[in-house]
Amino acid sequence: MRELIFKYIEESYGAAPEYLWMKFPEYAIFRHTDNRKWFALIMNVPRNKLGLAGEEKIDIINVKLASPTAVDIVLQQTGYLKGYHISRGCWVSVLLDGTVTPEEIYARIDESYNVTKAKRKPRKE
Repeated sequence: MRELIFKYIEESYGAAPEYLWMKFPEYAIFRHTDNRKWFALIMNVPRNKLGLAGEEKIDIINVKLASPTAVDIVLQQTGYLKGYHISRGCWVSVLLDGTVTPEEIYARIDESYNVTKAKRKPRKE
């Protein structure tokens, strides 16, 4: 699933994964080229750190949603958790274990990209 997401982001937004942490070499962030804001973070995290049974690592993606209401709605669905490691704001974690379809994950990435893009300032006339 990770490779599918990398390909989708590259083709849709021209963003390549960035690996920022030596301690976590598999954590990849994606950010806008203009404002440098993150719109996605892919991690492999032990299941028990997510409140799930087991200790094996599982891939997740963190994305930002448009509103707290949107967060409340998706958290009621299987495969969605409160944002791991980015818990403030409207970030959620999505399991990349096949629970959530690729199409739905792509839609969440699109939403996150749009929510985090640079705001245009109104032009003065």
